[in-house]
Amino acid sequence: MEALSCIDQCFIGDEMLEHLPLASRVGKTMVGGIDLNKPRLRHVAEAVLALSASADGFTASALADQVRAFGNQGAPVYGPRQAAYDLKKLRGKQIVHRISATRRYQVIPPGLRAITALLVLREKAIKPLLAAAQDISPTRGAQNPRAIDRHYHDLRLAMQGVFRELGIAA
Repeated sequence: MEALSCIDQCFIGDEMLEHLPLASRVGKTMVGGIDLNKPRLRHVAEAVLALSASADGFTASALADQVRAFGNQGAPVYGPRQAAYDLKKLRGKQIVHRISATRRYQVIPPGLRAITALLVLREKAIKPLLAAAQDISPTRGAQNPRAIDRHYHDLRLAMQGVFRELGIAA
C-alpha cells in the first residue's frame, strides 16, 4: 500500500533533480549519476517502479529480468551484473536501499515518489510538448502534385479551420 501511495502522490525536489545526473559515493566507491535520457537507465527506473510493490524486496536478477522485458533485450545484453551496478547508482541517490544481511533491495518512499515523478513528467508532459513544438508541415510542396495531394492539402486547411472554430489546439 505504501508503494501505491507513493506512486499516487509523486513529486521531486529541486535538489534531487539537480543532483541526479552527478556522480555519488556508496561507501568508498564512486558511482555514476542517473540520466533518464538514456534508454537503459529509463528501463531500470521503470523496472524499479514495477518491482517496488514486492513486500520482501527484489534481487539484482529480478531487476535484470524486468529491464530485459521493458527493453526487449536478450539475456547477454543486460544481466545481473549490470543490474547490481545500476542498483548501486540508485543506492547512491537514496532511491533504493539494501535490506540488511540479504541480497535484496527495497525502494525508499521518497525515491519512489521522485522516480515516478520523473517518468510521468517525461512521458506525459515533456514528450507531448516536444512533439507539439515540431513543425510537421513539409518544407516545400511536391514538384508535380497529384490530385490526391491537393485534396489532402485542402482537407488539412479545412480541419485547421474547424479546430479554430471549436477552440481546439491542433
